[in-house]
Amino acid sequence: MPAAHSASPLVRIDYPHIARREMLAFLPPDCLRVLDVGCNTGAFGEAVKTARPGTEVWGVEPDAGAAERAGQHLDRVLQGYFDPTLPLPEAHFHAIVFNDVLEHMPDPWAALNHAAPLLAPGGVVLASLPNLLHLDTIWPLLHDRDFRYERCGVRDRTHLRFFTRTSAMRMFDECGYEVLSVQGINEQWYTPSIKRRLAFRLFGRQLEETKYVQFAFVARPVPQRLAS
Repeated sequence: MPAAHSASPLVRIDYPHIARREMLAFLPPDCLRVLDVGCNTGAFGEAVKTARPGTEVWGVEPDAGAAERAGQHLDRVLQGYFDPTLPLPEAHFHAIVFNDVLEHMPDPWAALNHAAPLLAPGGVVLASLPNLLHLDTIWPLLHDRDFRYERCGVRDRTHLRFFTRTSAMRMFDECGYEVLSVQGINEQWYTPSIKRRLAFRLFGRQLEETKYVQFAFVARPVPQRLAS
């Protein structure tokens, strides 16, 4: 769910209790304390605690009902928006996670800046961001000259920001982060169209970025750059 002070959607969308287990692999091996921003009903944090017993997981969630449900799974849940008004401890978390959350915020740069001092030394930000260049988005743009919002997915009607791999990398850089890894996730490109399959065979390298619904980023704040 969205988790920024002025980013609550005009239309409430109830997102399902999905664990996002594909993001577990990006957690640092020695990660003991996790903050899940926009934790919704706590499915990801529940998966973290199952996969890594003993991990302390906090959540931030603006929706009261979702936050109450998340409280059944996580060690602590704060209802509200991810901003300085929340009582979050500094230098505490080994990982702060934004699973398809930053795009719901009017100012995701502010969220990344706010996250940095909450990280323990060596801590990282994990972010899953929808890929604007995914095939199911760019094909209607090119073929139909249309951008149709949907209930969920890359064109979720509550998204306020849109990113490509390159623009997301630039955002992290602008906020003083070093991107440690980038990986396409949730590959979804196969089509029955022979012409489009042939295009992927002939121009696979050029079309690689269009295969993925999201990109997963692992980034670490660089103290010298944050202070500048």
